[in-house]
Amino acid sequence: MELRQLNYFIAVAEERHFGRAAKRLHMAQPPLSQQIRQLEERLGVRLLDRTTRRVDLTAAGQVLLDRGRRIVGELEALEADVHQVGQGTTGVLRVGFCGSATYGTMPGLVRRAAQVLPGLSLALHGEMLTPAMEEGLRGHTLDAALLRPPVASPELEHRVVAREPLVVAVPSGGALDEDGPVAVHELQDQDFVACPPDSVLYRAGADLCRQAGFQPRIARVAGGTSALLSFVAAGGGVAVVPAGARAVQLAGVEYRGIEHAPELELAVAWRREDRSALLHRFLDLVADLGPVADP
Repeated sequence: MELRQLNYFIAVAEERHFGRAAKRLHMAQPPLSQQIRQLEERLGVRLLDRTTRRVDLTAAGQVLLDRGRRIVGELEALEADVHQVGQGTTGVLRVGFCGSATYGTMPGLVRRAAQVLPGLSLALHGEMLTPAMEEGLRGHTLDAALLRPPVASPELEHRVVAREPLVVAVPSGGALDEDGPVAVHELQDQDFVACPPDSVLYRAGADLCRQAGFQPRIARVAGGTSALLSFVAAGGGVAVVPAGARAVQLAGVEYRGIEHAPELELAVAWRREDRSALLHRFLDLVADLGPVADP
């Protein structure tokens, strides 16, 4: 059965008149009548009872009208959905992000996406480290990721979207709970809470301490920013974190700037070969959140 013939039949069935149906379809009546006869011959049943004044549906015709309307409606919806996906206005994106982006970048990004791309559904995977996000992108379990460069995988592209200095999170009421920035050498006798050694944040903190002439004494390892700050709140040590973590106001944790603090980059990464229109509209959205700047 051709879709064109189904549309012809629906018009005749709804108008109950060949002349009115032909006018609605912007065609002559004889070709319309011929198409309906061909449809009946193809199906092997009579669909319409014709009289000089009107057209009535047979039982078979009523079935075809009811289901035919649903089929046409579904095809029209499918056409609209395919067009929207092709234009990058609807669909699902799986986005990973590092722990510190949870508190600064992600809330604004999610709000902006809802405003600009209301057909976009974000499946968010948070508190991930850069190596895990690279693996997710390569394995096609993530479509995009907000991570800390460098990006080791040559099959991935990335674009820096923000830079933020390092700060130190310290237990409230401790020796370092004072106003003003801290010199790195003041941390020499402190226990440190750190992310796993393969993380960008771990390497940044360790490099900072080595440049000040000492190796950090790692007392505990935490898998993400929220767990890391929880250990600090419990008095388990100090933690070097991006400035965006200041958004987490946790009882028992204070933040101090670091003198001559280096900056960490935040980047959005994706698979180089991914040409999805939806992905690239999302990447433009991330870039439009604002210029690269110090928070």
